[in-house]
Amino acid sequence: MLGIVEVVGWIGENIGMDETGKRKTVAELFGVPARGERAKERLLNTAIDLFYRHGFNAVGVDRVYETVGVSKTTFYKCFESKDELMVEAVRQRDAWETEAWDRAVRARARDDAKAQLLGYFEVLDEWFMTPDFGGCMFINVASEFPNPNDPVHRAAAEHKRRTRDVFRDLGREAGVEDAEGFADQYALLMEGALVMRQVHGRDDAAKLGLAAVRRLMEEMMG
Repeated sequence: MLGIVEVVGWIGENIGMDETGKRKTVAELFGVPARGERAKERLLNTAIDLFYRHGFNAVGVDRVYETVGVSKTTFYKCFESKDELMVEAVRQRDAWETEAWDRAVRARARDDAKAQLLGYFEVLDEWFMTPDFGGCMFINVASEFPNPNDPVHRAAAEHKRRTRDVFRDLGREAGVEDAEGFADQYALLMEGALVMRQVHGRDDAAKLGLAAVRRLMEEMMG
């Protein structure tokens, strides 16, 4: 698996390709790092991969530690429970994915706020074309654990709120007067594109969203 340095290096015209021209997988695009030496790191990285591919409820802790090749005792020395593992997995994925998105968008748009707002949907389009796209992990986990007071749900919701605030800040920098309202509408378009791609299988969902974002920016930026 790629390390985080390599993951966040996907840039330019070949953003969705590796050095051989082969299309990258979701894991390669969005931050599965090298396994590392420490048992806790290996358990966490493996859990993120398994949870994303199979769902949080479908993967037991035995599958995680058996895949890593450590004992049950070792697992429980690292994590008190599956709940703790799930929360840490969501938070780590949050950190990796936030970094990957920021690097990829800046590679396209540099420090131009307007270009970055368009860049998010351009990168989204590349993600949608990867061979093992499995949807947004944070939407998936929030759906699996719908209780808003559940720690796992809260961890996913925190990611979505922070991401929405990034759009608010970019809108303000780009000259939008009502940056809060802009962020709500922009986030709505992005979440809608994610659902359209995952549920409806629409590979062109990000392109449709990008057209809507252009109209939104014209309307709110003048």
